[in-house]
Amino acid sequence: MEDEKKGLTAGHLTMMALGTVIGGSFFLGSSVAIQSTGPSIILSYIVCGILVYFILFALSEMTVSTQAAGSFRTFASQYISEGTGYVVGWVYWTGMVIAMSSEATAVSLLVREWYPTVSLSLLGAFIIVVVTLLNLLGARQLSRLEGVLAAIKIFAIAAFIILGLLLIVGFIPGIPAVKSSLFRSEPFLKGGIKNLAGSMLIVLFTYAGFEIIGLAATEAKDKQKTIPKAIHATVFSLITLYILCITVLLFLVPTVTLNDNVSPLVSALNRYNLNWAGTAMNIILISAILSTMLAAMFGLGRMLRSLVEDGLGPKFLKDKTDVPYRGILFSGFSMLCSLFVGLLFPRVYLFLISSGGFALLFTYIVLMFTHIRYRRKNGKPKGNCHMCGFPYSSFFTLIGLLVAMFSMPFAEGQTAGFFAGLLLVLFYSASYFIIKFFNARKLHKLLVKTSKLPSNGSFITEFSDEFHKSKHKNSDKN
Repeated sequence: MEDEKKGLTAGHLTMMALGTVIGGSFFLGSSVAIQSTGPSIILSYIVCGILVYFILFALSEMTVSTQAAGSFRTFASQYISEGTGYVVGWVYWTGMVIAMSSEATAVSLLVREWYPTVSLSLLGAFIIVVVTLLNLLGARQLSRLEGVLAAIKIFAIAAFIILGLLLIVGFIPGIPAVKSSLFRSEPFLKGGIKNLAGSMLIVLFTYAGFEIIGLAATEAKDKQKTIPKAIHATVFSLITLYILCITVLLFLVPTVTLNDNVSPLVSALNRYNLNWAGTAMNIILISAILSTMLAAMFGLGRMLRSLVEDGLGPKFLKDKTDVPYRGILFSGFSMLCSLFVGLLFPRVYLFLISSGGFALLFTYIVLMFTHIRYRRKNGKPKGNCHMCGFPYSSFFTLIGLLVAMFSMPFAEGQTAGFFAGLLLVLFYSASYFIIKFFNARKLHKLLVKTSKLPSNGSFITEFSDEFHKSKHKNSDKN
C-alpha cells in the first residue's frame, strides 16, 4: 500500500510524456513539413494525432491488464514470440541511444552560440553525464523535474499562440494587424498528395516518445485509473497545442520562407521585428531537448531491465532495486560512445542516427500487431480502458504506420534511415538466433555433464530419447 501511495499520478505521467514528445522535432524539425505541405499540414497533425490515440490505447489496454515491466517489448514476447520481443526491445533501445546522443550534440551547438570557445565534445559529454545522474534519483523525483521542463515547453507554445493572436488582431503597439490574405494566398494542398504523405512521416516524429507512459506504468499509482487519464490528457494536450500553434503560424509567415535551420516560431516572430524571440527560443529549445533526454533515459533504463530480467540482455546489468541503476548507467555510457563515434566518424554517425525514426515506427508497428494478437487471445477487456472500434481501429493504425515506414525511401533525407533501420532489425534478429544457438549448446553440455543426456554428438531433438532407446534395444537383440 505504501508503494501504491508513492506511485506516479496521471499528472506525473502526462507531464513526463509531454516532456518526451515536445522537443526539437517540433520546435525545429517541423519547418520542413510545413514548408513542403502548406496549410494542409493541419490534416497531417490531426491524422497523426488519431494514430497516436489508438496506439496509446492499444498500449494502455495491455498495460492495465498486466504487471509486465517492459510494456510493449514484454507484450511482443508474450503474444508474438520471444525473438520479436528481443528484437523490438534492442532496436528501440539502440535507436533511442543514438537519437539522444544527437540531441546532446544539438544542445551543445545551441550553448556554443553563447560560449563559442567551449569544446563541443566536452559540452556533449557533460550534458549526457548530467542527464544520466539525474535519472538515478528515481521516478518520483525525476517526474517533478520533468514536470518543470515540460511546463516551460507548454508555456512557450501557449505564449506563441497568444502572441500570434495579438499580432493577427493588431493588439501589439506599432505593428499593424495581420491580414488573412497571407493565409488565403497559400495553396491548401501545396505539393499535392505526395508531399502530404511525406509530411506525415515528419509529423509522426513530432508525436514520438509517448510510449514512456507504458514504460512507466508499473510505477504508477492505481494504474487502472491513472493510465487512461494520462493517455487522454496527453493526446488532447498534444493535438490542441500543435494544431493551434500551426494554425496561428500559417497566418503569420509564408511557408515558402521556412527552413530547417531556424525554428518556424522564431521565423514568424522575426518577421514582425520581435528579434528577442531568437534568444528566448534558444533557451526554450535547450530546455525542450534536455527534457526529452531525461524522459528518454528514464525509458531506456527500464527497457534494459526488462530485457535482462527475461534473459535477453547481459547479466551484469541486472538490478535488484526499484531504480534500474545499471541500465541507466549503461545507457549513459552508450550515449557517450555514440557521441564520440559521431565526432570521429561523422558519415557513419549520420547513417546510424537516421535509423532513430525507423526504430520508433518499427516499435509502433510491432505494438499494434501485438495488440491484435492480444485481443484475439483475450477478447475485450473489462472496464473502460479499451480501444474503441476494434479491429478496424487497430488495422487502420497498423496500415497507416506501415505506409509511413515504407514511404521513408521516398521522403527527402529519410532514405538512409530506412536502410539503417533495416540493418538494425537484421543485426538483432541474427544476434538472437546466435544467442539461442550458444545457449542451447551450453544447456546440452550441462545436461551431458550431469548424465541427463547421452554424451554423443547427436542433435537435441524431442525424439532423441526414443532414438537412443531403440538403439539399445537393437544392440540387446544382437
